[in-house]
Amino acid sequence: MEGGAEGEVGHGHVLKRDCVKYKRVLLKLSGEALMGSQSFGISPEVVTKIAQELAQAVRAGVEMGIVIGGGNIFRGVAGSRHGMDRVRADHIGMLATVMNALAMQDALVSLGIDARVLSALDIEGVCEPCIRKRALKHLEKGRPVLFAAGTGNPFFTTDTAAALRALEIGAQCLFKGTKVDGVYDKDPSVHKDAVKFQRLTYHDVIEKDLRVMDHAAISLAMDAGLPVFVFNMTQEGNILRALGGDESIGSLVTTQ
Repeated sequence: MEGGAEGEVGHGHVLKRDCVKYKRVLLKLSGEALMGSQSFGISPEVVTKIAQELAQAVRAGVEMGIVIGGGNIFRGVAGSRHGMDRVRADHIGMLATVMNALAMQDALVSLGIDARVLSALDIEGVCEPCIRKRALKHLEKGRPVLFAAGTGNPFFTTDTAAALRALEIGAQCLFKGTKVDGVYDKDPSVHKDAVKFQRLTYHDVIEKDLRVMDHAAISLAMDAGLPVFVFNMTQEGNILRALGGDESIGSLVTTQ
């Protein structure tokens, strides 16, 4: 394990090893989260900021899998809407997630964290192959694992890939970092009277069509009883607060 016994959070908050609620998690980040104020691509400043918090989590003893979307570079669905073959467009989207994963790996390594990128597509010389046994070995040795290229198959989103990888590594919770502090009954950026759900069930998400994650991802989580915690990851320290079990910063989706 790299580093010391605890991770410091912004504004004086500290996550100690004995205060970590989740020992192993899968963190899903949108590709757009890496853009910052840009309209496209990767902001080195944003990647570094996120990496610093992830590094603190690793030093606090958390075994972390990470899935990053590719929407800041290319979306397969968008490409297909403009006449591209959907399978080819999705493969381009998968490669976009590889680029994001490599950028995050570089930021983590620069902080002394031995992060590894495992790709569902065979990219020899750039990424390791996505093999479950290998991923588990890295996690057990304190190395965060960045799962890239989705599931390796077209027609599946990175949300579904995140749920799948979470189950494969035995994660205790699936974290979804967004720009909103939880799940609302309607878009809070449009409706001032939007109501936040502190806790809700998988059935609530599906029946109310709340768009927490796509239905395939929620169905996978529901079948396995995997909790999903949705929170605002743009607020400094929230990743570590979530790991410490602070539910006030987001919404928890569970069986009941």
